[in-house]
Amino acid sequence: MNRGYHAVLIDLDGTMVDTAPDIVAAATLMLKDFGAAPLPFDTVTGFIGNGVRRLVRRSLDAAAVGGHVQLEHAQAVFERHYEATNATLGRVFPGVMAGLRALRQHGYRCACVTNKPQALAAALLEKTGLAAHLDALVAGDTVASMKPSPESLWHACRLLGVEPERCVLVGDSSVDVAAARAAGLPAFIVSYGYGCTSRADMPRGDALIDSFEALPAILAQARPDLDANESVDASA
Repeated sequence: MNRGYHAVLIDLDGTMVDTAPDIVAAATLMLKDFGAAPLPFDTVTGFIGNGVRRLVRRSLDAAAVGGHVQLEHAQAVFERHYEATNATLGRVFPGVMAGLRALRQHGYRCACVTNKPQALAAALLEKTGLAAHLDALVAGDTVASMKPSPESLWHACRLLGVEPERCVLVGDSSVDVAAARAAGLPAFIVSYGYGCTSRADMPRGDALIDSFEALPAILAQARPDLDANESVDASA
């Protein structure tokens, strides 16, 4: 049954911002500190989406230094380097700013839900100008469990004052799809993200979008049950 949607929850890395260059640069500097050679760009990009701790662990293992470095120390080193590279090389994906503006103009509330730590996510959103188009941020350390747990999605719904059945999640990976399924939300997948290497292995969401600019039209088509006099209130 189609439903009327009032809010959009949005992943960050690979969905709104091409953060891979910043993350790979930080991982390279971390590995250099431990005397390891850089990993291929695509290898590190494949580690994005499950939180910093897992990315650091997988990078150490791939560089064959995982058994010689304490994970907590390595994570601190990575985060120090990432603070310096954050939002310096990556760019907002085409269509994201225009799409967010259109969503707000149509009355939708928007929240970023990411597995990136709060400090790094907030800095990235501010530096890119995305923060001005979002109503809330739920990061990887905001609640006890990050995606694919549904907790961060439900928390975002509470912050927005919108019931989960009135929200959709936009992401780029199977982690996003699993989180949306667990939370009872539809999952819209962007075709350009980090979650796949080709359209053939694209995560199976409820809609596939090539640009954020298509979101208002897609959401409008999914709202036939709304009363003709009902409107979506961005201040709700």
